[in-house]
Amino acid sequence: MKNRKKQLLLLLVFVALLFLASGCTAPVDPETKEVIQITSDTTFKYMMANENWFSAFFVFPLSKLINFLTPYVGVALSISVVTLLVHIITLIFTIKSTVMTQKMQVIQPEMNRIQKKYEGKTDERSQMAQAQELQRLYKDNGINPFGAIISSFIQLPIIMAIYLSVQRAETVVNGTMWGLSLKETPLHGIMSGQWLYLVIFVFMALCQIGSMMLPQFLATQKAKKEAAAHHRKYEKTKQPGGNMMIYMMVFILVISINWPAAMTIYWAVSSLVMIFKTLFVQLIYIDKKS
Repeated sequence: MKNRKKQLLLLLVFVALLFLASGCTAPVDPETKEVIQITSDTTFKYMMANENWFSAFFVFPLSKLINFLTPYVGVALSISVVTLLVHIITLIFTIKSTVMTQKMQVIQPEMNRIQKKYEGKTDERSQMAQAQELQRLYKDNGINPFGAIISSFIQLPIIMAIYLSVQRAETVVNGTMWGLSLKETPLHGIMSGQWLYLVIFVFMALCQIGSMMLPQFLATQKAKKEAAAHHRKYEKTKQPGGNMMIYMMVFILVISINWPAAMTIYWAVSSLVMIFKTLFVQLIYIDKKS
């Protein structure tokens, strides 16, 4: 019951953050009811005077970069380049906490084993023993549980900045890809018989599902290898938050089919970057050092 409440709370937090990042904070023109675009004429001074410091320092330069790149490489590639660039810069400053986050998922089966060992034991001695075993597990794997949280807090505003910059860049809003308007939502495009919108949406969905499931898959594979190395049978354990992950996937898919196609492209690119980042951390910082 406690785990279910925790999962529900985390889901509600995720939904709130997703709504916050989905354009609710972007300024809207009172006449057209559309998000105000960042064009070649938009200045930093205007952003500071009429909006806020976050838009001026983060959203404005990213939108300008997208606008600059699009005539040379196209809309999709300009979004890809900016998203990749920002993720690389972010990873440089958060690599330690990112590695810890991924290590936490790797040792999850062992954590589950310890928690199962003391399940139902509420006396102080058992609780202390469980805490000591978990602490020893963290120490043996070089993990600081609190440090693993840092990357999420640092990356969230950066992710929001990329999201809003894509949403507001003039070349994206008024752009096309393969003859498709990026203002159109995938749902409306599919309903009108333009099946390329379906292709884009399905591609995004596969990328998103892959980025969310890959860490658990890698953790399971590593647990199987360690079990074989120690000549013991691998015991499949239920991953905490598994149901919440399914809810999150469904929620993202429902929301994204009603987003402009430009945001669907961004979400697909961002998910692909997350997949490569997960593999990079796993191969260089976890598998290699273990």
